[in-house]
Amino acid sequence: MEIALRTPLIHSLPLSQHCGCNVWLKMESSQPTGSFKLRSAEKICCYYAERGATAFISSSGGNAGIAVAHSGRKLGLPVTVVVPESTSARAKQLIEQEGASLIVHGKVWSEANDYAQSLATDEVIYLHPFDHPLLWEGISTIVDEVISCGLKPDAVILSVGGGSMLSGIAQGLEKHQIGYIPVYAVETHGTASLNASLNAGKLVRLDKVSGIATTLAASQVCENAFNVASRLDVRSMLVSDQEALNACRRFLDDHRVLTEPACGVSLSLLYDHKIRFTHADNVLVIVCGGASVTLEGIAG
Repeated sequence: MEIALRTPLIHSLPLSQHCGCNVWLKMESSQPTGSFKLRSAEKICCYYAERGATAFISSSGGNAGIAVAHSGRKLGLPVTVVVPESTSARAKQLIEQEGASLIVHGKVWSEANDYAQSLATDEVIYLHPFDHPLLWEGISTIVDEVISCGLKPDAVILSVGGGSMLSGIAQGLEKHQIGYIPVYAVETHGTASLNASLNAGKLVRLDKVSGIATTLAASQVCENAFNVASRLDVRSMLVSDQEALNACRRFLDDHRVLTEPACGVSLSLLYDHKIRFTHADNVLVIVCGGASVTLEGIAG
């Protein structure tokens, strides 16, 4: 059963002209659930469904929960999603729209996650939103699709929350023998758990996370993301909430696509000229999504 879709790879003329290089957009926002998380949810849900799972339970700040709920509905298996109080009303609505049971528990994602784990049994399978090899394998198919289109990127720009995107993209790059290219891993100042870990030289947990990019709000990245960032040419970048919002608005004007601030953080590197490329460079941006974003959410 196909749950996640092959997404468009678009050459962005506006961003290419703005940046003086070739900017390519991998449009994960066009997945049925609106984010790249459907790739990882499909992979792990199908794996456990084939092995006798009767239900799934997951924790989420939004996108992962929507993706698991959708995958469970497609597979005919019940899903429970535990979200923290910080999760947007729109994300909660979309989880319930997919037919999942919704539980609000804790002020932050880590508290919701602890509670979700406590509800798991041998047959009710707990699914982590970002820390599992099957999740990364599902996300690595993004690179497979890019390469199959004949594009060999010279750099990748992506957003970092819990680290599944970074883990999956790195896996895909190494599979295709281009693990040496720079990967710009972008966070907001209020969600900079990868940046803090790299600066400390070890995996650390933030005392608090804050700001508008709520789907990036993991206080600690998964260990694999830290290891990948330490081993490969991963360049940690930070942007402000306002820069992320501005990029979302400009992207909407340029491409008629609404993305969430967690995606805007990556786009802002290009819109605000935070990095420079040569005229011949092919720069791949993962337009990771905006499952629960609304026009009101990025306004004014």
